[in-house]
Amino acid sequence: MTKPTLFKTLLVCLVPAGSVFFATAAAAQNTSEIGLGLGGLNFKGDLAPEYRLLNNRPAVSAFYRKDVSVPVTLRGTVTYGLLRANDADVKGENGNQLPIAALRQASMKGSLLDLAGTLEYNFFDYHNRRDKLHFTPYLFVGAAGFMAFTRTTGPQPGFNQSENTLGIAIPAGVGVKLALSRHWNLGLETGARKAITDLIDHVKEQSPAFANRYDQDWYYYTGLSVSYTFYKINCPDPYKADSKLLR
Repeated sequence: MTKPTLFKTLLVCLVPAGSVFFATAAAAQNTSEIGLGLGGLNFKGDLAPEYRLLNNRPAVSAFYRKDVSVPVTLRGTVTYGLLRANDADVKGENGNQLPIAALRQASMKGSLLDLAGTLEYNFFDYHNRRDKLHFTPYLFVGAAGFMAFTRTTGPQPGFNQSENTLGIAIPAGVGVKLALSRHWNLGLETGARKAITDLIDHVKEQSPAFANRYDQDWYYYTGLSVSYTFYKINCPDPYKADSKLLR
């Protein structure tokens, strides 16, 4: 399954999740989380046309979650990580370097800052304390803004470019959450971000003849997280209680 096909499948899977959220009048949850994550950031673009595990670079994240119903959680996340891509790593089926990559001989290094807002659909009632094991897989989708700080170098004219790229992206992915205790949680997540630009590696901007103009950039984050859950205690309203007694 290609990455675009996987991305579309995730969006289709979230349609019934959205219908459950809007059609079911579930009581709002009084829980929220803050957490930190550690993982890897990966880039896919002209200088890296396929996802390569060796392109993973360190990344960190911080997030805030708010449960709005039993299955639905809203989350805000800040992610920062390093990026790399190199034509020398792009090989064909016979193990030789692809012709465009061999001619271009460019490489990119830099970093990326991402701010995302996502909706998570949890498959199980994660905060149901009657269960002995508290965990749930989930899907997520949302919107993000990013700033990429990258430098592209190479022997061809126009391939020595250092510039910041500001853009928007569409994140989607899967994850799992496990409650270690009443307050502490462990998470594992992987997701793709489709960037609405082809300029992160500067190839299209500097030399269209060496770029695939039909393919936009992607970046991916995979990581582990630890979070802390806050519980809000609703105190009974004495005025409402007295009015019910009078009835």
